[in-house]
Formats: sequence, structure tokens, C-alpha cells
Amino acid sequence: MSFLISVNSFSQTGSFNNPVPTKLQLAWHEMEFYLFAHFGPNTFTDKEWGEGTEPEDIFNPTNLDCRQWCRIAKAAGAKGIIITAKHHDGFCLWPSKYSTHTVRESKWKNGKGDVLKELSQACKEYELKFGVYISPWDRNHPKYGTPGYNDVFVNMMKEIFTNYGPIWELWWDGANGEGPNGKKQVYDWDRFKKTVRQLSPGTVIFSDVGPDIRWCGNEKGIAGETNWNLLDTIGFTPGAGAPPVDTLNRGNVNGKSWIPAECDVSIRPGWFYHKEEDEKVKTPEELFQLYLKSVGRGANLLLNVPPDRRGIINDKDSAALVGFKRLRDGSFNKVFVECNSVSVVVNFETPMLTNCIVLKEALNRGQKVSQFRVRLVESNNNSEDLKGTTIGSKRIITFSARVLKHLYLFIDNYKGGLVPEVSVSEGSIPENLIEK
Repeated sequence: MSFLISVNSFSQTGSFNNPVPTKLQLAWHEMEFYLFAHFGPNTFTDKEWGEGTEPEDIFNPTNLDCRQWCRIAKAAGAKGIIITAKHHDGFCLWPSKYSTHTVRESKWKNGKGDVLKELSQACKEYELKFGVYISPWDRNHPKYGTPGYNDVFVNMMKEIFTNYGPIWELWWDGANGEGPNGKKQVYDWDRFKKTVRQLSPGTVIFSDVGPDIRWCGNEKGIAGETNWNLLDTIGFTPGAGAPPVDTLNRGNVNGKSWIPAECDVSIRPGWFYHKEEDEKVKTPEELFQLYLKSVGRGANLLLNVPPDRRGIINDKDSAALVGFKRLRDGSFNKVFVECNSVSVVVNFETPMLTNCIVLKEALNRGQKVSQFRVRLVESNNNSEDLKGTTIGSKRIITFSARVLKHLYLFIDNYKGGLVPEVSVSEGSIPENLIEK
């Protein structure tokens, strides 16, 4: 295989906005795929949203094994686990001093249990990143709906960062309903953010509007075909005050802040474990489609795999995850050319059968490409142009298999300044896995 890079470089002039990611955000982009673990009273009540009135004794896993979660995550190629430390029902998976609705009040381990402690230790053992979801909404706490609840929430975060760190990602759910007193809370988001920055400057914060990572606008695990890592957040807040979902899905082409998209989706129909869904676990092929539509569009994939009532991940979920990894491992090859130009041609000494091209932008320069074409030239000289918009951290392009002798990449439009730096690689995936 030989490479001929045709350089038609030029710099666009004029004023333009070019945010770039922080070192923490660049490292986050490299994570690509990790697990969500929804676990709590809902696991035992078959609810998705608890009322906050459930007795603490309902939480009683018979065989909690966070090391098993981590073994399965490693086998799946996931790079971290984010746990629902406190969902909307207010139940804390750690013995918080600022709530009476916690594992301490349950009969599990005679009130001595601590899920966060066990999972954080297991993640360290298996060299996985440890993340925490903590819902600001609390349907149990008596102070919810009053200014004093902001103190409670800040103190809970202080407990988590002090006792279970390092915390790689902190996940703020934007849901905001009524508390036990029938009131809604006015959240002090600025104070929350400052608290995290002071306690753990190495933590990336997720919410509808960042400040570091944004929601993709749906719970289907699908990023926009056009997906900018940029977002305008002035005047917006998490939850009801967030930008429209189509904006979250696509980003803003001239957004002022680097806030990339994270795609959350569950391996099952629900977010918490329900036995009746054991036969409804997504197949490895379905998970691969989600990978193409999330990571393959420049976002990260956060896949929920809920532990069951024993406190372990079900065999059905585990088998699907291992099959998913096998599909990924067999599909993508190493980069074979990097270019800093508006066009590149790759000549194959021996025509190559392929059905997948992977593009990546050098994000340390920002995200620039807004239009590109990939020209596939077959050994019989038939050709086809495949058009796209953004590239970002990764763009996976699939097509019906063909034998190629030339491959062209044209950057037809990009944001001003230096020419984008793009790498190109190819893959070979089963025909039934081409993006639907």
C-alpha cells in the first residue's frame, strides 16, 4: 500500500471563534465508552422513578459484588463506571450524614454497608475510572424546596469527593420535580460548580449545559449526524432551562464553549433492573449500531448496565457486552495516513476490500471541519462520493463492501485559520453491521 498526499492547503482569513478542549476534556474524549450503573431502591420495587417514601429496608442486595461489575466492564472494553449514588428518590448509596434515607438505615449489612466505598475500591483495583451520578432532585429530603437544601446538596458532594475520590466524572441529572413538601427547588448551580472545582479540579462535570460535558438531547444513545463539540450556554441552565434538544444533539457551530456530547442509553428497556426484561437485553449487533451513532459521530457512549437484586450484573447483559467488544475488536484497523491538507489520496498497491472508513480530527486545534467528502474508487474505476458534515473526535463511515484501489478525502469547508489535521483509517465489518 502506498500513500500520496496531495496538499492544497490554504488559510482562511477573518475573525472566527475557535474554542479548544482542556486537557481534562481531551482525556475524556479518549474514553469513548463506559458504563452507567442504575442501582437503588428502584431495583427492588420495579419502579423507574421512586417516590422517596420507600422504606430503607427495601434496599437489600443479597450478594453485592462490585468487583464483578468491574470484571465485566473490563471484558467489555469499557473504561469506567458511573454509579447512581442518589437518584430522584433521595436514597443515598453511602451513609451520608446529611440524610436519614441511606444505606445506614437499611438492614443491608446491618446498616454498615457502603456501595460507593466498594465500587470506588473495585474501580481502583481494575484500573477503571470511577464516576458518580447525584440527582439534585430529592423526593425524600425535608429541606428540599428551601434554600437550606442547597447546603445539603453541597455537603453531600463534599462527602463524596472527600471519602471516595478521585471522581473522574460527576453527573448532574436535570430533573427537577416536587419534594415531600410539594415545593420545587431553586438550585444554586454556580455554587455547586464552584464546590466541585475547589474540591476536585480533575473532575469533569456533566449536565444539560456542562460546564464540561453535555447531554446529547435523547436517551436513545444517538448523537446528531452533525455534531459540534461547541455550545452556547449563556441564559441556559440544566433541566427545564436547557437549550432545545435538537441544539443539544447537534451543538452550535459557532458556540463559545467546548462542551462535547455524551450519549446515555440503557442495555435494557428500563434504566433499573427488572427481571421481566431479561429477554429484552440489546444484542451485540444492536449495541454496535449505537456505537456507530454515538462514538462514530464524535460523542462518547455511556451504556447503562443495571445490577440486579443480588447486586451483580446479569449473565444476559454480560454476554451481550462481551459480544459487543468482539464486534468492535474485529472491525477497525490502525491509522494509515494523517494529513494536514484539504485533500488527500490513498493509493492501494493491492486493491483492498473494505466497507468502513474512520476519520479523526486533531482536537487540540479545535473542531474545524464542517463539510467533507470521501471518494471511493473501485478496481473497475467505478466511484462514489460519500458526503458528511462534522468529523470531530471520530467519524465512522460505513458503506456496502467494495474493492478499492484509491481513496480520496476532500475537506470542502472548514472554520478559518489553520487547515484541519485529519487522520484516516479503514475497517472491515460484517455487512449486517453497516449503519442502519
